Amino acid sequence: MNKNNTTIPKADLVIVGGGIFGCAIAYYFSRNNPDKKVILLERNELNNAATSRAAALMTMVRSKRSYIPLTIETFKVAKEMERELGETLDFKNSGMLHVAASDAKVKALEELMQIAKEYNQEAYYISPEEARKKVPWLKTDEALKIGFVPNEAYCDPYMLGTFFARCAKRQGAEIRLGVEALGLLGEGDKIVGVKTSEGNIHTECVIDAAGVWAPILANEAGVGLPMAPVRSQYWITERSELFPVDSPMVLLPDAQAYARPEGGSLLFGIRESNSVVESPKKVPRDISDFVFSDDDGMNDLIENGEKLARFFPGFYDIGIKYYVAGFSGYTPDSQLVLGEIPGVKGLLIASGCCGAGISVAGGVGLGMAELAAGRINPFDYSEFSVKRFGEIDSFSNDWLERCAAARSNKVSG
Repeated sequence: MNKNNTTIPKADLVIVGGGIFGCAIAYYFSRNNPDKKVILLERNELNNAATSRAAALMTMVRSKRSYIPLTIETFKVAKEMERELGETLDFKNSGMLHVAASDAKVKALEELMQIAKEYNQEAYYISPEEARKKVPWLKTDEALKIGFVPNEAYCDPYMLGTFFARCAKRQGAEIRLGVEALGLLGEGDKIVGVKTSEGNIHTECVIDAAGVWAPILANEAGVGLPMAPVRSQYWITERSELFPVDSPMVLLPDAQAYARPEGGSLLFGIRESNSVVESPKKVPRDISDFVFSDDDGMNDLIENGEKLARFFPGFYDIGIKYYVAGFSGYTPDSQLVLGEIPGVKGLLIASGCCGAGISVAGGVGLGMAELAAGRINPFDYSEFSVKRFGEIDSFSNDWLERCAAARSNKVSG
């Protein structure tokens, strides 16, 4: 850690990383602490890495109960920001179909429907005929049970992240673009500031929200962050009458696939058997410089397409127009990495989105902002503990492969 005492103006909170987590934290902290100064640092442009490349399924009803209150908060704050700015985020409240085609997935769906009841979320079963009317491309012959959750949505992730940033700025947050965090300033077991490309900032609290690069900054404090950059990828088809713009999203756990409308096309993702993973130290600072696939994921489509074709017979006939890939921070248990670090004061972590970062952004932002202000977190972050895997090496091959396996085995959106 650098102990240089040359400073630029002090802040109460410095957030490193201008993705949706960082922007959300800045929004809540500036809203709830109008007398305190928050600075957000982003070396590139806001929301330009994982956030802008997300499929952005805003799934409230999911098997991980710990995520549900966080997503409910996202829906709540989205409406508040729309009122504040007098603009719409244009959430697409299309609902979600859950198609179970095996006994194991039927059991999982039944558990999911029970979870929906626990959280007072509308959810019910529909017939294969009803499902086909809602989703013309869907083949339901193998479906044993189909659940429908009507209030689920998807959104433009870049726009949501930008709303957080714009509202935060209106509330007094200082957003510095083109400024890179180079290291941490420490005194004993306490972090007291950030060394940046424009000088040092002293602060009461630093939040590491640097996305897939977060382990690099955490390593400055001697902390092995339990996540790794794992490739997420999806494809967008040509336009077709098979894909009405108002049709529901679809989860196909038996095919390890998801799909949603995209302006008259279909956006879909399939889990490959060996997910691509990279060391945080080798991910370029500008994500667009990384080659995610030499063939736009065609080999992965060939390998896994048969599973999707069981439910989407037109899969082999429809043209593919776009390929989108990016890195998400995955953990072996597919849980977030949030909160305090035992033994290190003045440093908080907001990381490990596990492909759900857009939907949980509201709960992450509010909870982390309250922790940074020294108040009680309104959410239960116990499952997201930074130290839950013990001491780990964030950059070792064994660790990277453990995290990659979590995505390969994922069956949700």
